[in-house]
Amino acid sequence: MENQHAESLEKIRQQFETGPYPRVPLENSLKEDYNSLYYHNYVTSFYLRNQKVIDTKDKIILDAGCGTGYKALALAEANPEAKIVCIDISENSLKISQERLKFHGFRNNIEFHLLCIEDLPSLGMQFDYINCDDVLYLLPEPAIGLQGMKSVLKPEGIIRANLHSSLNRVYLYRAQEIFKMMGLMDENPGELEISIVREMMKALKNDVQLKATTWADNRENNPEFFMMNYLFQEDKGYTVNEMFAAMKAADLEFISMVNWRHWELMDLFEDWENLPVFLAMSLPELSAEDRLHLFELLHPRHRLLDFWCGHPNNGSSFVPVDDWQDADWRSARVYLHPQLRNSKLKDYLIQCVIDHQSFEISRDVPHPTMNPVIIGSDIAACLLPLWDEPQSVTALVERWLQIRPVDPLTLNPVSQEKALLEITKFLTDLEAFLYVLLERCD
Repeated sequence: MENQHAESLEKIRQQFETGPYPRVPLENSLKEDYNSLYYHNYVTSFYLRNQKVIDTKDKIILDAGCGTGYKALALAEANPEAKIVCIDISENSLKISQERLKFHGFRNNIEFHLLCIEDLPSLGMQFDYINCDDVLYLLPEPAIGLQGMKSVLKPEGIIRANLHSSLNRVYLYRAQEIFKMMGLMDENPGELEISIVREMMKALKNDVQLKATTWADNRENNPEFFMMNYLFQEDKGYTVNEMFAAMKAADLEFISMVNWRHWELMDLFEDWENLPVFLAMSLPELSAEDRLHLFELLHPRHRLLDFWCGHPNNGSSFVPVDDWQDADWRSARVYLHPQLRNSKLKDYLIQCVIDHQSFEISRDVPHPTMNPVIIGSDIAACLLPLWDEPQSVTALVERWLQIRPVDPLTLNPVSQEKALLEITKFLTDLEAFLYVLLERCD
């Protein structure tokens, strides 16, 4: 078994030595890719688990399997003043990662180690957040990687990891089987193997199922497309149930899918308020695992089963915002998500207020929602102080009363109670996407 694991590891190492991933130009910046930074910011996952806002300063973040450093760059950009530690088994990839971070000005608080996940304890470090992107599905058992990361995770720390979906990539796995039969994956694939795959796929009729479901004409000259799909060494797929089984084997607790808004089961039905009786009665009783499993069986649209997890029973218990009472709201503080606190979005909001135009708050971070989130310029103006510092809910209510002191229909003064109701509904709607973060003060 150990020999098999060593052989598997060597195949992976060789593939990434000759074809480092991802092949993103060194100069490509993520500084204004707020959508990507939103998910790489430790604030997002920590809030989902604890309903608390954390400062990333001095946090220690691990990029486990950093490749060429594109995700490490995202972690560095998204978590200001955090320490970033990168590990990888490919010396060539690690070298590119170092060059990338240095090119973008990250020279301090960055470490690089030639290391596999199982050997993480040798670093003698404990991490607040661990990012393990596009790695686990290459290991003989995902639980091995999860156990290695858990051993160096702080009690309240969070792991972000993912697995390839076997249901989403079913046709690619069929393609890989064909190319294994042809002997194209016996050794580390190169240009010759890529050219053979290219010729075969182009020779197939367009309506042949394998070509129709996996081929892309616009990527036929992209070596990465072939290496990460048709000729991907040790690539394996998993189901949601197998994902949960791996977490259980590693004694880790599921927190959330990373793109949780895109796993909403109710979004798959034409009218979720008018479901068949059996579904309406059974769906509310389903566990998180069963809901995700059912979603995947119905609609396997995601390449990755991308999830956050942590030590069991180490999250904070909290009252969901939907269940808050007036007393909770009156003592709460409001934060703008760090990736929305950029000057361009603020300038855009100010212009919308001046022009009395609706404000699309989802413009820079659209991924958490299925549709654009549009709000009126008057109530959107209540958010402006959040660019400077967090605000109490009562402060935002007072600001709203100054903006809208009278009811436009009756011309009667707006009461404190009505203003509070309007602001709480407004904030509840935005908190669903984590555009604002709400902390209840006990």
